[in-house]
Amino acid sequence: MDKTLIVTNDFPPRPGGIQTFLHNMALRLDPARLVVYASTWKRGAEGARACAAFDAEQPFTVVRDRTTMLLPTPRVTRRATDLLRAHDCSSVWFGAAAPLGLMAPALRAAGARRLVATTHGHEAGWAQLPAARQLLRRIGDGTDTLTYLGEYTRSRIAGALSEQAAARMVQLPPGVDEKAFHPGSGGDEIRSRLGLADRPVVVCVSRLVPRKGQDTLILALPRILSRVPDAVLLIVGGGPYRGDLERLARQTGVSDSVRFTGPVPGAELPAHYGAGDVFAMPCRTRRGGLDVEGLGIVYLEASATGLPVVAGDSGGAPDAVLDGETGWVVRGGSVEESADRIIALLGDPELRQRMGERGRAWVEQRWRWDLLAERLTELL
Repeated sequence: MDKTLIVTNDFPPRPGGIQTFLHNMALRLDPARLVVYASTWKRGAEGARACAAFDAEQPFTVVRDRTTMLLPTPRVTRRATDLLRAHDCSSVWFGAAAPLGLMAPALRAAGARRLVATTHGHEAGWAQLPAARQLLRRIGDGTDTLTYLGEYTRSRIAGALSEQAAARMVQLPPGVDEKAFHPGSGGDEIRSRLGLADRPVVVCVSRLVPRKGQDTLILALPRILSRVPDAVLLIVGGGPYRGDLERLARQTGVSDSVRFTGPVPGAELPAHYGAGDVFAMPCRTRRGGLDVEGLGIVYLEASATGLPVVAGDSGGAPDAVLDGETGWVVRGGSVEESADRIIALLGDPELRQRMGERGRAWVEQRWRWDLLAERLTELL
């Protein structure tokens, strides 16, 4: 791998899926050949301290900008080119193509020979807006490779690119740590802690926002409880939608069958998946296609843990499920479909085991971090 400068807003300690993706990839690259240029998580002393503590633990160099949001301004572009030269980097990886990939021509002029930009769900939204489409086209033409998460995001983004840039696209999804997420990851201890004992558990691990579909699961609970009376919905994660979800549970009369854990430490996530019998997140597309699921790594983490999954059909979520093999894809927002698939899984232990084992094998074959890091290394 050429010595590489990563330019990104999405990096820990800022929380989020893209941040986890980039950090996991960075940890699997040669630390002596890596420099990260990132924004600061929060304004003020608290954000600076959190970033400094995190950066000190990394095996590679991290340089923080004073701003909380890097944009391709002349100042930020100069800083990036200065870092490229100072650290003798010849490759650049933009952690999110839009908008930072607009700096590609300046970095190439400064000596970068390889420029790779990763797309996520939001670039698929950009591809629908005329002005943003033009910016995506510029980014595609200015870089050597745009990566994509899955077929949904590829098809949406490719339509905004030149024919040449679209032909250079390469799939690079986030991976799964199959050693951390595995059957027997500690679910029994979580069940005991939460007082769930031997109750059938439907688990959803995600940020609490409307797109993810936790409300659909709550609305599906009366139908599920009519067939599986002792079932419980375990909602893992934090976010701005929690208050609405708690009110909905009360209004639906299912509060006694819903558990909210709030945010949990990353080290405990595998055990929280393992506390479930079924994983469900019936995500849906919102805002006319601008709020869409890029991939849904949680489905793959659940599969690695040996759970069958019920996924929504938003954006690239179906790319993370072998429909009918590792789980099922339902219409996002469909209470009836979600309930019926969950009921079928809760009522059939052999089906759960078969789908869980197929999902585990699929993750090991295709979605391991080491395999994906090798692909990125080749691109750089």
